Amino acid sequence: MKTPYKNIYAVLKVNRFIVIAVIVCAFLSSTFSVWIAFNTNQKALNSAFAINTDGSIIPLKIVTQKENFKVEALAHLDMFHNYFYNIDASNYERNLEKALWLGNSSVDNLYRQKKADGVYNRLLQYSLVEKVVSIDSKIEENKGSYSFTTTTIFEINRGTIIDKYELVSTGNLIMVDRNFPNNPHGLLITNYFENTLKKLTDEDRKK
Repeated sequence: MKTPYKNIYAVLKVNRFIVIAVIVCAFLSSTFSVWIAFNTNQKALNSAFAINTDGSIIPLKIVTQKENFKVEALAHLDMFHNYFYNIDASNYERNLEKALWLGNSSVDNLYRQKKADGVYNRLLQYSLVEKVVSIDSKIEENKGSYSFTTTTIFEINRGTIIDKYELVSTGNLIMVDRNFPNNPHGLLITNYFENTLKKLTDEDRKK
């Protein structure tokens, strides 16, 4: 005698197969999702982001961040020493104002000391021109902190006489928020100190 119902065992067998297939698919899907999340997290830990000039986001590897830091640090030091020492009667106020954005109170204290000593008054009185010839900076890292030593060669034009000087200065660098256009590299000079200043002789200039 035929029945309209299928064999109950066959139905249960199909249902069990479907359930097992769903469980396996869910397990594989969950495993894949966890792997994707882990992989994305690892990439994020090894990446940083910067904003391009057109506003687009650029991924940067942390491995290259130290190289980028050194490039920016050297540019920051070059900018500061140019502003602070490349001055004359017409631009010294503007240049010094820009230089003060690049350092902390140690730079400001040095500026005030020079001002009290009459350095800038003599610049105006005798129409002196102080021109930076070269800037050579060395940067060292020690447990995440950065120090620098910069040798600046500059000339002082007194009209008929041009004297050349060598200044060795030291300090530290810390990272701060970028401030365009005042502090585009996002670095700040701290503990700035003029170590030695010597007048170069003709023999020194030939070296």
